[in-house]
Amino acid sequence: MTEAQNCCPDWQSLQTAPPDWFRDAKFGMFFHWGPYSVPAYMNEWYSRNMYAKGLQQNLWHEKHYGNLHDFGYKDFIPMLKGEKFDPEEWADLAVRAGAKYAGPVSEHADNFSLWDSKVNPVNSVRMGPHRDIVGECEKAFRRRGLKFLATFHHAWLWGWFMSTDNEADVYVPENEVYYGPALPLETNRYLPYRLPDEKFCRQWLAKVDEVTSQYHPDILYFDSRTCIISEAARFAAAEHFYHSEGEVPKILTYKQEDFPAGIGVFDAELGHFAQPKPYAWQCDDRLEDAITWCIVQHPKYKSAERIIRQLCDIVAKNGCLLLNVGPQADGSFHPDAVRELTRIGDWLRINGEAIYGTRPYTVCGEGPAVEKDENFDVDKLHDQLKKGASTDVKGAEMGEKDFRFTQKDGAVYAIAMGWPADGTLTIRTFRTGGPMPSVRNVSLLGADQPLTFCQTPEGLTVSLPAQKPCDCAWVLKILP
Repeated sequence: MTEAQNCCPDWQSLQTAPPDWFRDAKFGMFFHWGPYSVPAYMNEWYSRNMYAKGLQQNLWHEKHYGNLHDFGYKDFIPMLKGEKFDPEEWADLAVRAGAKYAGPVSEHADNFSLWDSKVNPVNSVRMGPHRDIVGECEKAFRRRGLKFLATFHHAWLWGWFMSTDNEADVYVPENEVYYGPALPLETNRYLPYRLPDEKFCRQWLAKVDEVTSQYHPDILYFDSRTCIISEAARFAAAEHFYHSEGEVPKILTYKQEDFPAGIGVFDAELGHFAQPKPYAWQCDDRLEDAITWCIVQHPKYKSAERIIRQLCDIVAKNGCLLLNVGPQADGSFHPDAVRELTRIGDWLRINGEAIYGTRPYTVCGEGPAVEKDENFDVDKLHDQLKKGASTDVKGAEMGEKDFRFTQKDGAVYAIAMGWPADGTLTIRTFRTGGPMPSVRNVSLLGADQPLTFCQTPEGLTVSLPAQKPCDCAWVLKILP
């Protein structure tokens, strides 16, 4: 960080519009994987909550691994062997699911860097799997035509491991390399009184800069709480990223107000909006149906139908969906996750025309299922920090009377969330006198036969074929 940056960062110089490739992509994937994948208990916050006496993860940890002095989080690192980690398999899964950008979590809150780091000795090349996870994924993903994503959650490291157990291994001086220096307990709050010092901010920046320089990500994602990092460090990270090498225009994403508006794309974690936004945005959500972003014991996954309908709602409102799935400790994926992701990809292969490269229509949709503006906001973060477990944020359940609309190249796409028993769909939005006064042609993506339709003051009524071309949702292509 230069003196000039420390004095007055020129954020206006970094104002950038989301590149077209990002606005066209609509669907990305990322992968939470780290030492927390070894115990695979409750969620990826295990590394923090195991040190909070009395919390469920702490009690479970001491029952299965012993006290916190003799077995700490660092002792999971050698157990993360990743013996089945195959970057080609990760890339193949993302492509099969229909994602257009993807990447592993570069570093979560636990100080374990998943790349060949020179600034952090606690990394996946020196320890654990002894593999450059970020580097190997970057090469494999790019070979498959995916844009590469790097995600950073390490602002949380400030106070993350501070324990209510005075005998915990986090307070042993020689373990500082794993856990950071001993700090007041209050530093593990969302907004602590004692903010990160210059040394911590420099290390935070050095990690981001290292990944930017070595792997040239197309997208840089910052998790919540990046706001506690000094403004100079945040500016330097963004400036280095935007001015670094790369074949395509870059974009960073951020949450809450961690970066000034216009510096990148706003990310609404688990987010839903009632209406389209005038700006491009991103929702990061998880395939996991339990409240976890990593693999857990006896995992459950959301159905492809649920994810597809969520994707359609987000795209209709000018957003992109970044979907997480957590690999198992050995680096492989649970077969139930693979099954649902494959189903999503099968749907997109038939109906992707209504998703990729589209823009919002005059009206985003119709039907009884109404979303509200909601995401995993600061209040929910405070609650998670206090209780050790988070609340979920779920969108509205959509059915056969719900539609979402997109448009591209003069066509409007009406995505039906259900297949009516009588084989007839009626869309009020496209009635005579509506935003599309005259309909010239209606076809069903994935079906060859022409459709009969009738446009009246009550709506556009379409007769569907007897055979469904796909599952989960159905797309009418409407030409004015």
